[in-house]
Amino acid sequence: MNTAQKEQIAEKLQDYCDRMGSQNKAALTLKDVSPATINHVLNRKWDLIKETMWRHIGAQIGYQASPWVTVDTGDSRILNHLLTDASQNSLVFAVVGDAGTGKTAALKRFAEDNKKVYLLQCNEFWNRKYFLQELLSSMGRDYSGYTVGEMMHEIVVTLKKQERPLIILDEADKLTDQVLYFFITLYNKLEDHCGIVLCATNHLAKRINRGRKLNKKGYNEIYSRIGRKFIELQGIRTHDVSAICVANGITEQKQIKEVLEDCEWDLRRVKRKIHALKAAIV
Repeated sequence: MNTAQKEQIAEKLQDYCDRMGSQNKAALTLKDVSPATINHVLNRKWDLIKETMWRHIGAQIGYQASPWVTVDTGDSRILNHLLTDASQNSLVFAVVGDAGTGKTAALKRFAEDNKKVYLLQCNEFWNRKYFLQELLSSMGRDYSGYTVGEMMHEIVVTLKKQERPLIILDEADKLTDQVLYFFITLYNKLEDHCGIVLCATNHLAKRINRGRKLNKKGYNEIYSRIGRKFIELQGIRTHDVSAICVANGITEQKQIKEVLEDCEWDLRRVKRKIHALKAAIV
């Protein structure tokens, strides 16, 4: 890792610390990164830091060494508008869209650009305790020795002290019912104090609607709290793919057409095809 890359990580880490409120709070959100290490990075005491640590920090704060250029798509603009509205007015939304349309990337950019935004990348293996630990960690709070009830209390008290905080649950369809019920608790405790946005594939809408029809516990309550509506994203359009191609050095119409024909409206395939075309050029 060269000096320029280390400088970029240091600058991004400084921004991250500013969003978290302090170096100590930032350290609580980063796994296996001490406040002393953060201090060394920010004060350019780089001889004390191993390259593996540089990569470890960079991966957690969203640093990317690759020259890939992102662009605003129709969906990313919709998401940005909804997230801003939810944050400024303490609203609750559920947003659904196909996989590979750039939802997660847009959410990450918003979280990086705004303070008091707590983004969780949900997983199937999370239980109630793990979910609360991840939320507290994203807020820069220490959860050592806390029970589930104490962690929830700490989350609510902390968020009520903040001005217009926002919780984003990405891939919320991966949460088990027991964890998803916490959404109801968070809404009840933080209504008009904190915005909450659930983002997922259309599977979440189908799951909630199926649960409502079966009168399954909690599902009607969840549906009511999201305003009885799932906001559907548009998906990737031709002009989105074309803009991404041009931004990443693919400007010939023939090659752009190749990307469009290959992509299946999935941005992961767009990126892969652009890489293949550029590698062939080289």
